[in-house]
Amino acid sequence: MPRPRSAARIVAHPDVSEVSLQQVMEALADPVRRAVVSQLAGRGEDMSCGAFETPVSVSTLTHHFNTLREAGLIRQYYVGTAKMNALRAEEIERRFPGLLPAVVTAASVETRTGSA
Repeated sequence: MPRPRSAARIVAHPDVSEVSLQQVMEALADPVRRAVVSQLAGRGEDMSCGAFETPVSVSTLTHHFNTLREAGLIRQYYVGTAKMNALRAEEIERRFPGLLPAVVTAASVETRTGSA
């Protein structure tokens, strides 16, 4: 059944307290997902799905966004027709102190040296 035009688009997100370290690490194991997290952290603001620089197709990028969202790393929401992405940095920092800064630093070194 189609969604009524007036219904809000809501994206479900896990409570970070219910996310395991294993799930977060598996999500961050992929270089495209690390790049997404790094771009969000580097920009310091929310980004639309089309604003990311990645070497993958839109459908593949959608899969990566879903994996990051399900691991509690990003929050997605709509602004009009644009799907926005926000890094859940404060929540992840409280749950796994130091993890995101270490991942972002390592990802930037990978980018500079070309080793992924």
